[in-house]
Amino acid sequence: MATFTALLDACVLYPAPIRDLLVHLAKTGLYRAKWTDKIHDEWIRNLLTDRPDLTKEQLNRTRVLMDKAVLNGLVHNYEDLIQAMALPDPDDRHVLAAAIRCRADVIVTYNLKDFPENILNKYDIQAQHPDEFISHLIDLAPGTVCFSVKNMRETLKNPPYNISQMFSTLEELGLVQTVSTLRDYAELL
Repeated sequence: MATFTALLDACVLYPAPIRDLLVHLAKTGLYRAKWTDKIHDEWIRNLLTDRPDLTKEQLNRTRVLMDKAVLNGLVHNYEDLIQAMALPDPDDRHVLAAAIRCRADVIVTYNLKDFPENILNKYDIQAQHPDEFISHLIDLAPGTVCFSVKNMRETLKNPPYNISQMFSTLEELGLVQTVSTLRDYAELL
């Protein structure tokens, strides 16, 4: 079982391919993925705003499946810490509070500027872009990551997702280094 814990910010759960990849990687035991109901609410609310073709019921189903897939992924009892958090964007205080409560090593987020290093250092937490985070996981256990990526890709059937499409999508979502490294393992994916 992994001892490394990562709190996943709403912005990395919003795009389905990143969300799927992070959940699949967590299921391997490479790291412990964490989030809160408030983080769920945020990514779902934003996705519903941007994608009127989706329904709340569909996204709530995804939420339930995520919570079932990653045992103990939900962080509770962090709310009492929120007011004490000082961040550039007060709306992100709940993320840091949850990270502290679950003893996260890292907050995985696209919004690195919202989590300044000088503040996070007080709590021994780092903020990492998902590309950096996943690249570290590849360095740690390339075989496990390849197995997980292949499993994720093979679960997508409507429509099927070939390796080229997967690489293209992940690059568009900012996982440039991840894709560059995974290309070396393409035959395993």
